[in-house]
Formats: sequence, C-alpha cells, structure tokens
Amino acid sequence: MQRAQLADFLRRRREAIRPVEVGIAAGQRRRARGLRREEVAMLAGMSVDYVVRLEQGRSSRPSPQLLGALARALRLSDDERAHLFHLAGQPPPPADGTARLARAGLVRMLDLLVDTPAMVISDLGEVLAQNRASLLLAGDLTRFTGDERYLIVRWFTDAAIREGHAPDERDHQSRALVADLRAVAGRRSGDPVVEGLVERLRAASADFRALWDDHEVAVRRMDRKTLQHPRVGSMRMDCETLLTPDLGQELVVLTPADAETRERWELLRVLGVEEFAVGTDAPAR
Repeated sequence: MQRAQLADFLRRRREAIRPVEVGIAAGQRRRARGLRREEVAMLAGMSVDYVVRLEQGRSSRPSPQLLGALARALRLSDDERAHLFHLAGQPPPPADGTARLARAGLVRMLDLLVDTPAMVISDLGEVLAQNRASLLLAGDLTRFTGDERYLIVRWFTDAAIREGHAPDERDHQSRALVADLRAVAGRRSGDPVVEGLVERLRAASADFRALWDDHEVAVRRMDRKTLQHPRVGSMRMDCETLLTPDLGQELVVLTPADAETRERWELLRVLGVEEFAVGTDAPAR
C-alpha cells in the first residue's frame, strides 16, 4: 500500500470536483476548494474520520468495497479507479467486478437529473447507482447482496416483488427480463458469471425455466409499467434506457406517463422532503 501516494491522489481528486457536479449546492460563503471531507464521507457512506486518516496517510488498507465507494463518490474514470486500487495495494476488480462499479460519466448524468428518477444498472440487472429521486420512488436498490442484487432473481423468487407491478403487466415483465438476460448470455458466451446465474435461476424457478426454454431474445430499451407505490398508490411510468456502447451498463430514466401519475409524483416529492423514506422495493426496471 502506497499511503503517501494514495493520500495525495484522494486529496487532489476531492479538490478537483465542484460541489454542483455531485448535487451539492455551493453556497455564497463556501471557501473550500472542491468537496469537503465530510461531503466525500457522506457520498461514500463512510465516516469523516476515516476519510481524514486516508488523506493523512494514517489509515489501514481499505477494502475493495470501500475503494469502490470512494471511486463512485469522487467520480473516478475507469483508469483513475484502477489507479486507486493499485495505490491501496488491492488488485483492480476483474471484468465482472469492474462492471459492478457505475461509470463516472453515467453517475454525473444521475447528478444532473435532480427531480427525475434515474439509475445506473449493469447488463445483468444489478442497480449500481441511484439518484435521490429514484430512491424516493423505488427505495434503495443497491443494498442487496449475493444473487439478490439481480432484479431478475428477486422477480422470480420473491412474490412480493411481482406484487409491486400491476397484475396485467407481470407476464410481460417476466418475458422482458428473461429475453434481456438471453441477449446478455449471447454476448457474454462462456462467461461463468452469466452461466452460473442462469443455472441457479433454472433450479429456483419453474416459471423462469419455461420462459428460458422459449429462447426469446430482446435488449430492453424502453418500457411502460405501472408501479404500486405504498405511499401514493398506482403510478404509470415510462422507462427510457440509454445503453453504453459495449452494452455493459444502462442509464434508466423514469418519467410519469400520464397526468394522474405526475400529480402523484409531485405529492411523493413533497412527502419525501418532509420525510425522506427509502424503505420500499418497488421494481423500477
């Protein structure tokens, strides 16, 4: 671990980021250059003391999870993220692990979509990053671990997730999820991560097994779905998906599909200001 180099790199990256780039109002009296340490700590979900110790070269070696959180908070590029891991004495994440870190450019786009729910999703359906509006609409979808981090696994193994959708849309959502995974499996032929996920799903769900055997293939680019939100009721949302050139990650943007949903979304935003609750898990993809 190169403590002095790591400390210098983190400090310089923190000072290079403008608060507005991460959704923080600068304020007229702000004197700090770039982000404050407490702001980095908030964005990365770690203690201010640990950030201070990292920048002073006094910390223990950070885990890959902490490094990933710092990379997202500091909006690091792929090369900068790999450099961060090297300085910390950790091997950069392998191909699948790298895909599980939201790309810096997509995270910046999330920051710009202040009042519009948006999230970055991997090609396997793992939510890698969300903006505040998305948290308000769908809850914290980055909290899952193991196979549960993939929406398709939760969809086919947890009936409560499907109940978050209108009954007449559930078959369509099931087929769309499986067809999208088929497309991923074709692109990533021979990838043990994809093959293992498919085999575990086939073993866990007869519904998935039947749809998989239909061999339908379709990359998800746009959709309309009705979410049953526990606080404001039914919401029809249009979902637009912007794909990266390698199809490895997606930026999903959700907008109200009708006037009634717009009114309910505005009500939810007001409720969110009063009490920012993020405990729901309404499927948003």
